[in-house]
Amino acid sequence: MLRRKKKTQDEVLAEQAQAEAERQAEKERQRKLPEKKGVPTPKRKEQERARRRPLVAGDRKAAKKLQRQQIADQRAKMRQAMETGDERYLPLRDRGRQKRFIRDYIDARTGIGEWLLVIVLIFLFASFIMTEEARATSAFTLWFLMLAVIVECWWVARQARRKIDAKFGAENREKGIRFYALMRALQMRPLRLPKPLVRRGEFPS
Repeated sequence: MLRRKKKTQDEVLAEQAQAEAERQAEKERQRKLPEKKGVPTPKRKEQERARRRPLVAGDRKAAKKLQRQQIADQRAKMRQAMETGDERYLPLRDRGRQKRFIRDYIDARTGIGEWLLVIVLIFLFASFIMTEEARATSAFTLWFLMLAVIVECWWVARQARRKIDAKFGAENREKGIRFYALMRALQMRPLRLPKPLVRRGEFPS
């Protein structure tokens, strides 16, 4: 069987923009048209056919320009949502109450993993001016640190699962929630997207 081609971000944004434009157009038509009594309700196929009509009929250049503008608007809203946490315009991977809860939990804690990249870079640059003995000691310390990060990752995944099960129920737990928590815990706090909305120590209830 042929694999289904994964949609690109532009295609997803275009679909969202198209859906939003259709909703606005439908609201506008319903507002302008007077209510007619005794007229049969349009069939579902007729409604779907009407929705598939281009927004700018007969002018493909204008339609493409409008679509590009809609995609740009969606991207701007997504960038803003990354700063404010607005659920309506976040990427699909970040939407939902459980993802918001995990983000707040990870952002409230202080872990070793978020500093791992910085420590590794410092070690790499410092190794050029270290003596052989100091380099060996630093390498041993770095390996010990990586082991500590592995243990922390296990602990974070375990805690994320337990807290989600306690708040939302084990039967309602979303797939991939532990991996989502791990990836955020390994990122430096200033580089996390969506941006942290809680301070350290402000754990969600």
